[in-house]
Amino acid sequence: MHWIVRGLALGAALVAGAASHAQDASYPNHPVRIIVPFAAGGPPDVISRIVAQKLSERWGQQVYVENHPGAGGNTGTATAARAAPDGYTLYMMSTGFMVNPSLYAKVPYDPIKDFAPVTLAAASPNILFVHPSVPALSVKELIDLIKRNPGKYSYAQPSTGSTPHLSGELLKLQYGLDLVTVPFNGASLAVTSTLAGHTPIAFTALPPAIANIKEGNLRGLAVTAAKRSAALPEVPTMAEAGVPDQEAETINGLLAPAGTAGDIIARINRDTAAVLSLPDVKERLTALGFEPAVTTPAEFGVRIKSEIAKWDKVVRAAHIRIE
Repeated sequence: MHWIVRGLALGAALVAGAASHAQDASYPNHPVRIIVPFAAGGPPDVISRIVAQKLSERWGQQVYVENHPGAGGNTGTATAARAAPDGYTLYMMSTGFMVNPSLYAKVPYDPIKDFAPVTLAAASPNILFVHPSVPALSVKELIDLIKRNPGKYSYAQPSTGSTPHLSGELLKLQYGLDLVTVPFNGASLAVTSTLAGHTPIAFTALPPAIANIKEGNLRGLAVTAAKRSAALPEVPTMAEAGVPDQEAETINGLLAPAGTAGDIIARINRDTAAVLSLPDVKERLTALGFEPAVTTPAEFGVRIKSEIAKWDKVVRAAHIRIE
């Protein structure tokens, strides 16, 4: 009898395997959407459109972007979480996906339970820069300057709860700095304020600051990444500047609704990795201040959990809250 049972089990496994292979082979057989929880034009949107175009070419099916802005990204994230887990809805997350559960009193999604990681796609460090009039040529000199002048200096950041904002708060917490935080509604406004000297110090994502730093209108002091950025290779990392444990990146990656079949996730992961390795894609991402950053689904899941824990500590310690 046990031989019959084993035979039935083996047969079931073979059928399941064949079905899984068939599912993978037939996917996708109609258009796939990528939900972006922000308005068109920002990095998550642009990166999504680059990936969508290349996946469309690779799959022979339309891959298109849907923008669902609102509530700091929470509106679009909730829409993606409620979508059918069939592989035909993907979600381009940014760092706010992992920060918002700590930042807001309540969010309409669970970042772990409601989503299945597919792959990290692109990463860009934040950058600390100053107006040329600031008498500090390094991060250490800036820290000393602020300590000698408590409450005198302010720093611009692009939005409350963004990783540039949290980068500034992390530096303040670690070194006990009396530094005034000035939030703006977007990185371009934060950069403009620093160019004018109204807020002589700033933390933003890298892309909005690149041109002015290259032109010498602003002084880049450090990027918050493990390695230097190809877009500004002359700017050191925080660790190289003698200020360790300050790593903070703006990341974008693909997620699928929880329950999406593993073979479909593997297919999307594999093909997205191939797309991100294309020379023209790398060139377009570099121009944005991003670098391709492909991972396995499991590695991406670990990264998400570690980022949630890291920023939760900063949000709580700095008493940042959005009701």
